[in-house]
Amino acid sequence: MKVELFTFCDFAQENGGKLTIVGTFDSIISRNFPCIHPQLSVVIRIRFDMWEFANHPFRIETRGLNGEMNMDAISGNLDVKGVGNNTAVSHLVFTIGNLKFNSPGVVNFTLFLDDKEAGSIPLYIRQG
Repeated sequence: MKVELFTFCDFAQENGGKLTIVGTFDSIISRNFPCIHPQLSVVIRIRFDMWEFANHPFRIETRGLNGEMNMDAISGNLDVKGVGNNTAVSHLVFTIGNLKFNSPGVVNFTLFLDDKEAGSIPLYIRQG
């Protein structure tokens, strides 16, 4: 399996296997702390080879440096099935609202597939 896309954005949706992604970013800038970011979406696209078509548990955890973010892990299962091709893709799209950041810093979002780390991206929280 290979993570082809892992990003934050303003809006995302999947419709019929197609992804719509609007406003990709990796930084949130606030004048005052603590701050609350009203909404962001997390989008992940994963490609599986034919021999990986099966049920795969996943989990997304956050790990903060400096300004901790209190968010429970997101977890579930991907049931990967082929449609006649040698590979298949699965999309994970989550919208998260009212994220509180206590101070500037970095929050890493880490994806685990089958209890193994599959990818990670940073979200930079800056004062500006």
